[in-house]
Amino acid sequence: MVELSAPVKWALRLIAVGYVLMLVGWPMVTLAQNAFSDGLTNFTSAFSDPDVVHAMVLTIEISGWAVAINTVFGVGMALLLVRYEFPGKRVLSALVDLPMAVSPVVIGLALLLVYNGRTGWFGPTLEANGVQVMFAMPAMIMATCFVSLPLVVREVVPVLTEIGDDQEQAARSLGASATQTLRRITLPAIKWAVVYGVVLTFARSIGEYGALKIVSGNLSGQTQNAPLVIAQLYDNFAKGEAYAVAFTLVLLAVLCIVIVSLLRPKESSS
Repeated sequence: MVELSAPVKWALRLIAVGYVLMLVGWPMVTLAQNAFSDGLTNFTSAFSDPDVVHAMVLTIEISGWAVAINTVFGVGMALLLVRYEFPGKRVLSALVDLPMAVSPVVIGLALLLVYNGRTGWFGPTLEANGVQVMFAMPAMIMATCFVSLPLVVREVVPVLTEIGDDQEQAARSLGASATQTLRRITLPAIKWAVVYGVVLTFARSIGEYGALKIVSGNLSGQTQNAPLVIAQLYDNFAKGEAYAVAFTLVLLAVLCIVIVSLLRPKESSS
């Protein structure tokens, strides 16, 4: 391994820090400056609008559903990928990563083709039985689950691989059932990976725009989430209010990550 000189190390560090500041730090600082350009006026003006409040509540609800669904299926898929061998395993692993490679707009269009009430594969049958998927909460939840699918899986898989299955095999040899092994051995070992996956899923879900733009119908006060409201406010020249709502979403995501980082035990951070 080549040992780098001290000036080279400092140069690389400055380049890395500068890159992050230019890409993330500077835009976030600019957003905060614009959000507070008139003190709290932008916030009071934005959140005095019932449609904005409804959009924020709807965003939290959809994100909560996405977190719950992706946590259950994410842990299950991680266990399947790490603990079992089966035909098509590599295909499943690739499919899990697909939402990271495909544009959310494409995801929204794909859902529209499948669940459209007029021409979709399943939409006409579902609507004939009184189930509306598109332009309603179900489609918004599905789209959000799709775009955030890999986050729990990719947090849990490395931890499961690292800890191995020795303790699980020992528990089964002592007569523990699969449920007991999962609850007492596996889940405690991966709990912080699951927590981080949950936080990342929530942060990703509250900011989803592209897929929901297609599947929601973007109806004010009904199927409009916070990112869609931000776009509408900005297009209607209410830029101060748009900055305020955007800053609120960023702050919510950052607070979740910071709180988890503070609560995580130091001994398990290595």
